[in-house]
Amino acid sequence: MPDLTLYQRDDCHLCDLALAVLAEARAPAFESAWVDAAPALEQRYGSRVPVLRDDRDGRELDWPFDAAAVRAFLAGPG
Repeated sequence: MPDLTLYQRDDCHLCDLALAVLAEARAPAFESAWVDAAPALEQRYGSRVPVLRDDRDGRELDWPFDAAAVRAFLAGPG
């Protein structure tokens, strides 16, 4: 099971851009969580998507991000 989750929406242009950035950064495999499908996720992430979350430590990377920011996020804190 991947340690990363990308929170996103259906028909989300920014989410499509985020997917391209993750590919450019060569991010490891991640899960996709669809905010529209769950009221709790909608409440938490509705206005923030796309958001990349490291499920190991709870860190989150909010959009906008680029490949360099993703690589730094994946390298961990500090």
